Amino acid sequence: MAQYRIRPYKDGDYKAVRDIFAEGIMEQSSAAFMHLLTSPWTALLLPSLFFLVLVASGSILLALLPVAIVLAVAWVYVRSFSTDYVQLALRTDLRDIRGTYLGAADSCLWVAEAGGAVVGLVAAVQPQDPAERGTALELKRMSVRQASRGQGIARALSRTVLQFAQERGYRAVVLSTSVVQRAAQQLYEHLGFQRVATKSPSLLTRLLHLYIIHYHYDIPAVPTPRPPVKACSGSPCHRGDPLGN
Repeated sequence: MAQYRIRPYKDGDYKAVRDIFAEGIMEQSSAAFMHLLTSPWTALLLPSLFFLVLVASGSILLALLPVAIVLAVAWVYVRSFSTDYVQLALRTDLRDIRGTYLGAADSCLWVAEAGGAVVGLVAAVQPQDPAERGTALELKRMSVRQASRGQGIARALSRTVLQFAQERGYRAVVLSTSVVQRAAQQLYEHLGFQRVATKSPSLLTRLLHLYIIHYHYDIPAVPTPRPPVKACSGSPCHRGDPLGN
């Protein structure tokens, strides 16, 4: 059994939390790039571009050049998209972690600790959709260091949010993840989350089939739900239990 524990965030975790989040997002650049290469538009564009230049120039090397340029531009775009997302988070909610997640009602950020080091994190906040506020909490900022994956930590972090929401009388937990984060999709769906919508933030990402998937989890009703509380200091800590029980 993996030796780790999940506890609420402390100020000394600040750098580790930001670093783990940034590393996790930047890791997705390669997956997003490979996903981009399999999109119908890419499958049509690159061969067409190659053969057009080949017919016009009669040179395979010259025909490969524009293809290489398109691939390089695509990689820069994907990488910059990830970088911009990370920088936005570091400038907003992850700049003042305590104020964002521990100072707001029914919000919290937990870390997974193993061997004296922070190796993962997850947060619960009020949903961005006003229609869901008051009935659901949103699971955000899930990330586990690559070397610590496969130990059930992400599952335990997810269940911590579910338990937190249930204890406070919420009826659901919602979250969003990208189409390229397949491991995350499998985890959430195994836990019982249901896909409710698939959206794209822009026309370009729609053409490139880079979607955001929205999930919804219905919390089983409890006889006497606890009233909402402001602090998360009483949230559960799990030691080496992948299911968080």
